[in-house]
Amino acid sequence: MAPLTVFEHPLNERVRTFLRLEHLFEKVDYFMPQYDPWATRVAVEALIDITAVTARSDLRTEIAKELDRNLAAVERIASQPGVDPNALERVLKDLERALAGIASLTSPIGQTAREDEFLKGVAQRSTIPGGACSFDLPQYHHWLVQSPERRQSRLDHWLQDLRPADAAIRLMLSLARSSATPRQVTAVGGFFQEALDLQAPAQMVRVALPGGSSRYPEISGHKNRFSIRFMTIEPRLRPTPTPDDVEFRLTCCVF
Repeated sequence: MAPLTVFEHPLNERVRTFLRLEHLFEKVDYFMPQYDPWATRVAVEALIDITAVTARSDLRTEIAKELDRNLAAVERIASQPGVDPNALERVLKDLERALAGIASLTSPIGQTAREDEFLKGVAQRSTIPGGACSFDLPQYHHWLVQSPERRQSRLDHWLQDLRPADAAIRLMLSLARSSATPRQVTAVGGFFQEALDLQAPAQMVRVALPGGSSRYPEISGHKNRFSIRFMTIEPRLRPTPTPDDVEFRLTCCVF
């Protein structure tokens, strides 16, 4: 069976921010341990993007509110038949641990990296195309050729007050993704739309297609409804809406 490619679309602004941060944290974690200085550059660029996203003063409150909402949702399903009490207990402990991590922060999320003079200099030059090259930032060039251990240590320091947010966001998105069973549906003429239950607001929509497919979905939506238009990739031409019926796996994440 061919592997599936999953496309996700957030249905509210909070999840939109969480998905962006998850993407950036995954980028940092992939490139940070690598030996090559070019990989470290990519990790630093992602870290700078994280500091920009987390500069919002209300982000810490948003994460705490979402963790509280998740805790309440888990507690509500505790008495339902067929629920695994051991799995439920693990989820509750994970959520409580994540909430404690956010509560333990004594400064705004990402402040350590945002207020670091060295990193601020790199961030300012990075807004200029090619502005972070060696003759513009010789101190940065000097740091990049240090041992991977020294670079890793500095990156760990910058990330120290970001990790609680990272852990909380990954946990909440994982719970949302596993909250519903995917169903096989058909986009007639390449188009699909569906109304959403306002009593159980969906967090995101997930669309899964075979990995080798020449089609991809353009998804739009909000808390009331969503629509999906499948596009076909044409060699050396602009993508066009497909006129064919498209079968795909759909998940509406409502946790």
